[in-house]
Parts: sequence; C-alpha cells; structure tokens
Amino acid sequence: MAIEEDREAARSLAAVARLAVVRASGGNPAARTLAGRGRSWLLGRMDRARRAERPGTGWRDSWSRERPGWRERAAYLSGNEVFSVDYQVCRRCRLGWVEQPSTVAKYRRCGLAAAALAALRSENPGIEWHTLGGHLADSVPFWISVGAGIPGGYTQRDPCPHRHAERGLNRFR
Repeated sequence: MAIEEDREAARSLAAVARLAVVRASGGNPAARTLAGRGRSWLLGRMDRARRAERPGTGWRDSWSRERPGWRERAAYLSGNEVFSVDYQVCRRCRLGWVEQPSTVAKYRRCGLAAAALAALRSENPGIEWHTLGGHLADSVPFWISVGAGIPGGYTQRDPCPHRHAERGLNRFR
C-alpha cells in the first residue's frame, strides 16, 4: 500500500474503534501463573497466544504483556499491530488508568490513540481517567489534548491499593 492509502486505512480503523473489538478469550494468565511459574515462561506463552488470536485488521482487547493484571487495547492493519495502549479500571473507586499509548510512526496523527481512549471511556462510563505518569516531554501536548473535558483529565495518579489485592498482585510494573 502507498503511504497515503495506509494512513486512510488507519483513519478508517479509528472510526470503528467503538464498534468492532475482538476480545481475547480466557482468564487473566498473570493471576493464574505468576505465583508458581517464571515470568519469562508466562510472557512467552502470552505472546504465542496473542499471535494465534491476532486479527488481520481491526481492534483487539487482551491481557497486557507488560503489566500483570492490566488489559491492552490494540489496533491491527494487515496483521500488524499499529497502535496499543495498556489500561486498567477499578470499578470500586470509579478510577481508570491508561499507560504507554504507542502508535507506529507512519500512522501517528490518524486518530488511533484518541479513538481507542474514547472507546475505553464509552465502555466504562462514569470512570475518572488517569495515568501513572512519567511521560516524555514531547507527549505532554497529546495528554493535554486527549484529557480536555475528560473526568480525571489523564492526570497522574497512583493506582488503588485494593486493586492489587483483588487480583492477587502485589505491585504494578
């Protein structure tokens, strides 16, 4: 595909972020296996499962590879991941966190990140949204833009302590 065709495909994908999400099957592999097995084994298994269930083009929601107990929302074009963000929601305290939104360079500014965050807010109404912080200086305008008018505004906030206890996890990465 030519670059402009690729970017148009990404904009079309952004337009359906709220409508077409494939959810990974199975429970949280981190909660089941972290206590008894090595981390490298777990990550390898998660990567194999993700490759097996990867969509050709579309949105996917699965367990995060990097943060036990977190979810990942990702966008795929022609079988390649072009965007991803990790997130977690605590319904008890009505708080949500997003971390590390990442878009492949040629698809930046096509609306994938904004669409994914909007879809997460739509699926989790009444939630105040935050990040764990530590963002690069060049990402500050992005967070200001996507946080405008959003409860919590994607400001920095530590996770809830009870969120760890519910999942049997003692810390965030």
